[in-house]
This record gives sequence, structure tokens and C-alpha cells, in this order.
Amino acid sequence: MVTGRTVIVTGAESGIGAACAAAFGREGDRVAILYHSNTEGAENSAQAVREAGGEAITLQADVDGEASVDAAFGKVEALWGPAAILVNSAGMNMRGVNVRDMALDQWRGMIDTDLTGAFLTSRRFLTGRGDNGGDAVILQISSIHAYAVRAGGADYCAAKGGLTNLVETLAIEEAPRGIRVNAIEPGMILTPMNARAQQDVAYRQSLERNIPMQRAGQPEEVADLAVFLASDRARYITGARIVIDGGLSLMQAVGA
Repeated sequence: MVTGRTVIVTGAESGIGAACAAAFGREGDRVAILYHSNTEGAENSAQAVREAGGEAITLQADVDGEASVDAAFGKVEALWGPAAILVNSAGMNMRGVNVRDMALDQWRGMIDTDLTGAFLTSRRFLTGRGDNGGDAVILQISSIHAYAVRAGGADYCAAKGGLTNLVETLAIEEAPRGIRVNAIEPGMILTPMNARAQQDVAYRQSLERNIPMQRAGQPEEVADLAVFLASDRARYITGARIVIDGGLSLMQAVGA
């Protein structure tokens, strides 16, 4: 097994990003934890990586800012060299606002973070590796709502739908260089983004009744998938959208 890879995880201060950081730590990798504002969460993630057997640094970065992304990647490269794996987990959740009531700032904020952020970090990851590329992996944490839309989530669904096309385009562009690009599409995962479901058992159970497996997922399950997709065992997988949702997205037309 290849160990000692340099891994960059955005949004790694909590939820799926934090779980991914720890999982790559267990692989013996060097993990750069990029976070927006939660310094304590980032430090906790770094400690989890170290306890798992990896190395870790924390770096503040605004994924929707070109200069901020460039500075963070530059620091990683100066310390550890070009990254071999990028996990884009930074993002915002839908807010339940219908289009007719949605402010332009809300729309732009979501697109800037969930879609433009993925573009900026992916581009910087690629340019940091140079023209030769080499064996490397980009993983975008997307959502089943890239295709299974919900009322009140137009901004989120549009961003994730755009992310699908970014993944597929990058995959064919970078395949000749040995760089694989895939999307992970979670359903209901118990993270701080789903704080109510974490804290309110009755509410969570009301949602879990819609899931064929009758439970929500855990961030560690998504992280296990990320580790697999970044491994040699997945060396022929690129441009794929891997759903991890307990069967939830299969229920779209039930009852209609």
C-alpha cells in the first residue's frame, strides 16, 4: 500500500471533511486540513489525524477566493511537495428558501462556495502538479441532490448539478496524465449540517423512514469510500458518481 501521500482536504474542520482527514491519517498520509473559520474544529481534526498515525497541518482558506486558495496550496507544497489527493468537502447546505423568495446574495454565496470553490481548488491542485500530472486523485463531495432536487434547494441543487459536469469534464481532460476525478454523492449523513437530525431523535426517525436501509449514514462511511477511491484498488475508476445514501435516491417516485 502506498503511504506517506500528501492529501489536501477542504472543509476538514467538521463532518465528512473531518472524517476523511482522519481516515487518510490511518493510511499513514500527510493531511493538510483546510478550514474556513472553525479553528478549534480544525485543530481537533489535526489531532485525530496524528492519533491515527498520519501527519497534519491546519491552514485557513476561503475556497471561493483565488488568492486564498493559492496561498494555502503554496504552503502545503513548500512543506510537503505537490499534493497527490484532493478531497473537496467544503460547502454549505440548502436553507429551504424557494426561488421566488431567494436573495441574490444567497444564490451567489452557494455557487461561489460549492461550485466555484471546487473549481479553484481543483485547478490549483492540477497546476501544482505541473504538466506531467502523475498518479493523483481529485474527489468532490457532492450530493444526491445533484439530480434528486428538492423544493427550497435551487441554489444547492444547481451547485451540485454543476459539480457533476465539472467532475466529468475534468475526468476526460486529466485521464491522459493519470489523474482520476470522481464524485461522491451522499444522502442523509449525520454531520453538523444536519444538526437537528443529530439532536432530535424523533425528527431523525421521521426522515429515516424514507430511507430503505432505515437509518442515516455516518461520515466515517463516506470517508471509507473516499479512501477506496483514492487507492490503487480504484485505479480504473474516473468520471464516476458514487452514491452512498442507503437507497434514499431510489425512492424519488414512490407514492406518486
